[in-house]
Amino acid sequence: MSHFKENITAKLLAERSLFHLKYSRGKELKSATILDKMLCFSHAIRDMAVDGFMATQSTYLANDSRRVNYLSMEFLIGKMLENNVYALGVESLADEALKSLNTTFKEILELDVEAGLGNGGLGRLAACYLDSLATKELPAFGYGIRYEHGIFKQEFDDGWQRERPDEWLSNGYPWELIRPEYTMPVCVYGHLRKNYQPGRGDEDVWDGFQVFEAVPYDVPVIGYHVNTVNMLRLWKSQPSEGFRLDVFNQGDYVRAVEEKNWAENVSKVLYPSDFTYAGKELRLIQEYFLASCSVRDILRRYKKNHSTFDDLPAKNVIQLNDTHPTLAIVELMRLLHDEEQIPWNRAWEITTQTFCYTNHTLLAEALEKWSVDLLTRVLPRHMQIIFEINHRFLQQIEIQLPGQSEKIRDLSIIEEGDDQMVRMANLCVVGSNRVNGVSALHSELLRTQTMPAFDEVYPSKFCNVTNGITHRRWLIKSNPELSELISTHIGNDWKYDLNALKEFEKLSHDKSVQNAFLAIKKAKKEELANYIQEITGYSVHPDSIFDVQIKRLHMYKRQLLKAMHIIYLYQKIKDDPSIEMQSRTFIFAAKAAPAYLIAKSVIKLINTMAEHINNDADVAGRLKIIFLPDYNVSLAEKIIPAADVSEQISTAGLEASGTGNMKLSLNGALTVGTWDGANIEIAQHVGEENVFIFGKRTEELQKMREEGYDPRKVAESSQDLMRVLEVIRDNDFNKNSPDLFKELYYELTDHGDFYFYLADFDEYIKCNDAVDALYKEPNQWAAKALLNVARMSWFSSDRSIQDYSDQIWHLEKTPIDLDQALE
Repeated sequence: MSHFKENITAKLLAERSLFHLKYSRGKELKSATILDKMLCFSHAIRDMAVDGFMATQSTYLANDSRRVNYLSMEFLIGKMLENNVYALGVESLADEALKSLNTTFKEILELDVEAGLGNGGLGRLAACYLDSLATKELPAFGYGIRYEHGIFKQEFDDGWQRERPDEWLSNGYPWELIRPEYTMPVCVYGHLRKNYQPGRGDEDVWDGFQVFEAVPYDVPVIGYHVNTVNMLRLWKSQPSEGFRLDVFNQGDYVRAVEEKNWAENVSKVLYPSDFTYAGKELRLIQEYFLASCSVRDILRRYKKNHSTFDDLPAKNVIQLNDTHPTLAIVELMRLLHDEEQIPWNRAWEITTQTFCYTNHTLLAEALEKWSVDLLTRVLPRHMQIIFEINHRFLQQIEIQLPGQSEKIRDLSIIEEGDDQMVRMANLCVVGSNRVNGVSALHSELLRTQTMPAFDEVYPSKFCNVTNGITHRRWLIKSNPELSELISTHIGNDWKYDLNALKEFEKLSHDKSVQNAFLAIKKAKKEELANYIQEITGYSVHPDSIFDVQIKRLHMYKRQLLKAMHIIYLYQKIKDDPSIEMQSRTFIFAAKAAPAYLIAKSVIKLINTMAEHINNDADVAGRLKIIFLPDYNVSLAEKIIPAADVSEQISTAGLEASGTGNMKLSLNGALTVGTWDGANIEIAQHVGEENVFIFGKRTEELQKMREEGYDPRKVAESSQDLMRVLEVIRDNDFNKNSPDLFKELYYELTDHGDFYFYLADFDEYIKCNDAVDALYKEPNQWAAKALLNVARMSWFSSDRSIQDYSDQIWHLEKTPIDLDQALE
């Protein structure tokens, strides 16, 4: 079987780059900018993948392959140029090819753009899974939205987060292929009317709806050193009519573009603020937009090989990545029952056999609910279908659980009250054949605490698939020096099968390997220190502990607890400026949701602390606080290889899994963490003696809640804690604004300390003392770090995808024969 990458040469890449410079950019070499060169080389790399892309799609169609369709609101794919060069295996050819453009690979990489398609772990997980699906040669399609402005670019203004549009498409995106021939209609609003159908009687028909369009853009997903090139299809919204010239000519210039603007707003930004009714409505339409056009596209492709829908579940699984795409269940029912005229029971059987659902949260606030009134206004037929699904479901449950009205209320898709709500997670469970959590603890809590009634009704529906990460991006690409050290000692097999990384474990106590690891870590810290100096103006010392907390800003993730630790250390220095203390550089990176005001106050607090502490002569470099703006994949790739300490300090029982913890451990950072999410499994795999675990466990916190937790009593029992709280209350870092952080103080005291900051504070301090003590023994530290690296194979997204395939999707490996597929 030939490999399409075998024919790629530096000469061919140079020729294609020059071709695109002339015919795609319309320029001569003497007038070409670095941006022109980056775009031309990117197009040349994309050209190299096109044969694989076409052969992959042709093979799936010819084989009528069973495939997974992965629906997600986020795909945080990061910068693609270097990643695709590595996937093709042509990194050694890049500089030679780019001589034709009078530039280097390193120079053009600076201008590569990160697609604004996600925010946090949900989107990064989806991207890792697409990478693994292609590399493992499994038939898969990703479906998402082509957000024009992403989520937002984060800037700091006087320490406050400010949101700016992310103009990632301003220079075009070289990886996408527009497919206008597959444009899909999307319908919203309207009303229901009765219509007589022979053999079916009077039926409600959706009429008077407003139509706009979804235009697909395809991004190739290149498998690592294989022929498989899968596809991520991103939908852009546009009006069905476009510009109204007749209205414009009548002088009504605003109304002439009104429909165009409204339709285009649907794919403008990720997660439009739902602080207002209009924002809620737009977000609902956005979720339905993804669901509707993706399901229609799946059916369109299915119909190429099938005249009935009987085999739809045998040939397709639709995986819902969290609750955002839940309306896909209802849309498939509508299409099968209303448009294809399939009887309700058979349509429901097909639907429930097709869908699977991944739950990502136990937080009540994140388990989506939509107002019945809003759904009825925007999607009247869908709301009617939801009512019917719920009615039939509850009829079955009342037979199964007679007289158990409270349990039946918990199971209902409709939450009763002054404002009826649709529970999207309940709809997902009812409408799917498999439901999985994303870590062992999370899956257990999902069954026993969040959805115990569903577990009783559907005991075989729930399962666990622990999250994973792609080592191809998070080690091979982002830390080539450590990758080279590993390959020097155990060969290259681990690059293709991370299980082979276990061979590296036997070298963890080899002094020469330890010293080589420490030298690599220091070099990475120096690189990051240079970047920090460039971005913030602060100088940091690479011999200090690089203590890293990089993740979405949320109170349950407890960035504020890290800030409290810093305040504690700062007070120790102020009490005795001559005290000996291990130098630490605290590195934060996080975005807060625009309407999440208390999270934004945490950002302001940390930046206020940084301005004060970093400039205090008494500190003398022992403490440095760095908050890097606009956290994204590219920034993570800079920080993670340089990290010494990985802060994973969420309230126990609230972090579903986490994947940042895996990336940091894979790069030799030691975890400081609670017994939560994937921290538990990391500790089990790398050894509890090689991580730092602290804090109350889930069952302890539950007992404290039940018995009545009083944070003020906890504070009063600890002088150190009380002093930290007083600093926050009085804003000792800026006496000109003494009330600035009082709300944070009240959150931790009068408002009940919902996330148990105070309960875990003392243990957290002791845990960090143990970190300091170990860091003073560099070879012992290196031995533990190397064991973290060597024992992380379980956390490969390749393993996760294999688990999904074995337990849920049941896909067959489908190697792509290039010659046969393209005959």
